Amino acid sequence: MIFVSEANYQSDYRIKLKFNTGEEGVVDLLDIIERYTLAAPLKNINEFKKFYLDSWPTLAWSCGFDISPETLYERATGNKITWFE
Repeated sequence: MIFVSEANYQSDYRIKLKFNTGEEGVVDLLDIIERYTLAAPLKNINEFKKFYLDSWPTLAWSCGFDISPETLYERATGNKITWFE
């Protein structure tokens, strides 16, 4: 199971993530923020910066928006998660 162990704001809509696997990378989330209505408050960069790690743990915001750790992992590392090998 993949989860986010650390998250640090970088700039704009980019966050540096570290995963329980030890891998890390930076994700740019602007396209996701623009795609989903629930994420509309996060277009305000000050609201975007208020992310936290929820109980999964993954990135979440108080507006109710979150992003799966698997999606974040694939974006940050470029590695696909294969559930069945």
